[in-house]
Amino acid sequence: MAKPFELSKHAVLDAYLAVKANKGSAGIDGQNMEDFEANLMNNLYKLWNRLSSGSYFPPSVKRVEFPKVNGKMRPLSIPTIADRIAQMVIIIDILRSSSHKWRGAFFISCVIIIKLQ
Repeated sequence: MAKPFELSKHAVLDAYLAVKANKGSAGIDGQNMEDFEANLMNNLYKLWNRLSSGSYFPPSVKRVEFPKVNGKMRPLSIPTIADRIAQMVIIIDILRSSSHKWRGAFFISCVIIIKLQ
């Protein structure tokens, strides 16, 4: 049976590698990168299957608060490892399928956002 969305397994692998390079912390499920990698191929396949079939729903995010200079707290939402990979798959898919003109503008925007963090 054909999947409703054409999504390359290579895109999921590329997204995983990008997320791994960012070295994020565990989300609400408590699963860190090492835990995710313990069953890597199964986790990536499950994610690919859910994304390509249209049955992926992101889990809740972990909320952490950091103090700001003015004494107030700044909320930060931390997605799970799998959800970060899913988000990166979408970004990679947009970059690969967009026209050259829009791809460059989108890439520059991503670089600016990453540098601001």
